[in-house]
Amino acid sequence: MASSRRRGGGGVGGEKKDLFHVVHKVPAGDSPYVRAKHLQLVEKQPDLAIVWFWKAINSGDRVDSALKDMAVVMKQQDRSEEAIEAIRSFRHLCSKQAQESLDNLLIDLYKKCGKVEEQIELLKQKLKMIYLGEAFNGKATKKARSHGKKFQVSIQQETSRILGNLGWAYMQQNNYEAAELVYRKAQTIEPDANRACNLGLCLIKLGRHGEARETLEDVLLHRIYGSDDEKVVARAEQLLHELNPFNCVSSPFDVGQSVHEEIMERLDLVMNEWTPFRSRRLPVFEEIAGFRDQIAC
Repeated sequence: MASSRRRGGGGVGGEKKDLFHVVHKVPAGDSPYVRAKHLQLVEKQPDLAIVWFWKAINSGDRVDSALKDMAVVMKQQDRSEEAIEAIRSFRHLCSKQAQESLDNLLIDLYKKCGKVEEQIELLKQKLKMIYLGEAFNGKATKKARSHGKKFQVSIQQETSRILGNLGWAYMQQNNYEAAELVYRKAQTIEPDANRACNLGLCLIKLGRHGEARETLEDVLLHRIYGSDDEKVVARAEQLLHELNPFNCVSSPFDVGQSVHEEIMERLDLVMNEWTPFRSRRLPVFEEIAGFRDQIAC
């Protein structure tokens, strides 16, 4: 009986301990990584958590998670420059499966630090992986998580998202022609109301007010996914308000527009021929490669 009670008591204690880990979303154990997560999520001591994340990385304890979590905490502490250097210095210790999420984290850090050139270069690298059929570890979809919910992301959705980020980066450089190109490509893959607003802004900056008005009205008429977002609708209304009502005729394409059209057609071929098999290198990518630098000019 005594033995039975001890086992029962241990079971209850174990259940309470397990419940603690579930509630606080911290792993069980007593390793450096577990200590770091406890400091981060339970004790709310981010600086100490960073110290223990470093210890976890140096001791080889869950390095993939330790590096990503440490970079996130550093970003929250306005130590983004340190986070960038940490990822660059130690990502070689991480598994191949962790590299994509590290890239996504780096893009966010570059954006926070205003490192536009680095952001553009990394986004182009991610597009190149898609062109070569190497994204998502060769699969057509991947699992993602947002606000605690899991969902599937297709290669088309990922391409559209990356192009949208690339367009925004070009806008930071006032390179509105390049931004327009990639936004239009993103919209052909997966239309999105927020990107439509950004495209409208590009067209306004380029003086093509008639096209801008048409693009923004698509948002107000709920023709695009995301048009039910009040903030996006308000932004579209504001941009329309800023348009000069006496200058809403589309400007004729300049000489360089034919080049842009050709690039877009070649990108269409890439998406149509995308394959998850790495052994098949897309011939069309070789043709596009020569145009990629022109986009950034």
